Amino acid sequence: DPQSPEAQTALGRLCQSYWYPLYCCVRRHGRSPEDAQDLTQAFFAKLIANNQIALADQERGRFRSFLLRSLENFLHSEYDKTVYIKRGGGREVISWDAQTAEERYRSEPASDLSPQQIFERRWASTVVTDCLHRLRRELSMTGREELFDQLEPHLWGDDTSTPYTLIAASLDMTVVAVKVTMHRLRSRYRTLLREEVAQTVASPEDVNDEMRRLFQVLTQ
Repeated sequence: DPQSPEAQTALGRLCQSYWYPLYCCVRRHGRSPEDAQDLTQAFFAKLIANNQIALADQERGRFRSFLLRSLENFLHSEYDKTVYIKRGGGREVISWDAQTAEERYRSEPASDLSPQQIFERRWASTVVTDCLHRLRRELSMTGREELFDQLEPHLWGDDTSTPYTLIAASLDMTVVAVKVTMHRLRSRYRTLLREEVAQTVASPEDVNDEMRRLFQVLTQ
């Protein structure tokens, strides 16, 4: 609802969360960095100007699928640069650093992923990263940033490069206390992931499927 007080905040968060996965998808279609930037900006401009985001009915599928399908349709309808620059109005909808975006894209591991697959991979990575940032902010409110930084590598899988004994010593905690804290952090992390995913699917049953898809994409 564009008239709701929360609409602009929600839309801004949406753009910031999804612009890079969409940019990667456009680049993988063979577009130049400049064209990919223009097309991604124009795509968001069209979504906002026509309120097409309102078409993202949860009952019709997953939000990531809606965005990807909309982008593919948009790209197929764009025949040359002058068309999509006019549609985008030549204005910047998303605040980003184009050079940084391209540097990130060029640092992606070499692969033969399709545009759709690279979108999914970046989508999954974005969801995970956003949840990690949320968890870190929660701990920072109680002055436990150092604790989070030490334990973060263990949240995803069980990184043993830094044994719990060393972490406990550096934080002046017992190993048992570190393990208990790790268990709580993992539990909270899973909750945040489920909350994030739940906003983009139709029913609680779909959350489990989407979570499985997220982990599958990240481990491929």
